[in-house]
Amino acid sequence: MRKGTDVELLQNLGDTVGKPLIDGDSRMSCSKVDVFYNNNNQAIFDISVDLGKNEILAMIGPSGCGKSTLLRCLNRMNDTIEGCKVEGEITLDGIDVYSKNIDPVLLRSNVGMVFQKPNPFPKSIYDNVAYGPRLHGLARNGAELDDLVEESLIKSGLWKETKDRLNKPGTGLSGGQQQRLCIARTIAVKPEVILMDEPTSALDPIATATIEELMYELKSSYTIAVVTHSMQQAARISDRTAYFHLGRLVEVNETNKVFTNPEHELTENYITGRFG
Repeated sequence: MRKGTDVELLQNLGDTVGKPLIDGDSRMSCSKVDVFYNNNNQAIFDISVDLGKNEILAMIGPSGCGKSTLLRCLNRMNDTIEGCKVEGEITLDGIDVYSKNIDPVLLRSNVGMVFQKPNPFPKSIYDNVAYGPRLHGLARNGAELDDLVEESLIKSGLWKETKDRLNKPGTGLSGGQQQRLCIARTIAVKPEVILMDEPTSALDPIATATIEELMYELKSSYTIAVVTHSMQQAARISDRTAYFHLGRLVEVNETNKVFTNPEHELTENYITGRFG
């Protein structure tokens, strides 16, 4: 039996439940982050969480709980939304990403984003992957660019399927292949962190399994934060899981603990299907 309403449980939330990362083990860090739309409409409240080096952090919770809003704060995608204001501190390797000295375009090359729906450019497969390196001057000549494209397609698990048709449109690939192309496009600019917002929700089970396997392989080189509505996916792929509710971070802990022995009643209610 539930001990209180969701609002009552949130009012008594106090500090977020969960063990923080060991000092020095985080790649990105959020401290007391609040987000407002049009000044008065607050979307997330006082969120503090770390993203560890070479880990996958899954963000779960009901629709509208703030997980995607926080994800978009990490590379300043919310800058593109009129009337959106972000307060608190978000750092990448100790550097404030909202500092006036930080170029958002360069930030997004270090903190890449893969969206819910595959969105390849209306260009060739080669040019999709080469676009970022060309923009940021990461290749000194055509040979280096060729190597970078090949390396990115290999890492995204797409090289064997595309090596003989690099000049064909990226939009001609299947949905799962398009999403892997978007991942290749993201990693081609050598990011430190990869953000994924429901990256498999538009894919079939076979393509979903391929993307999940790819995420697991990529964590050896990158920090990954993934928003997902699928608790089964979070349980399969993530090292830690963060549970959000009504704009607040309720609990963040090792994934196995969150799903088998959560520390907060709100988390347990969601995991056991009592709401959400």
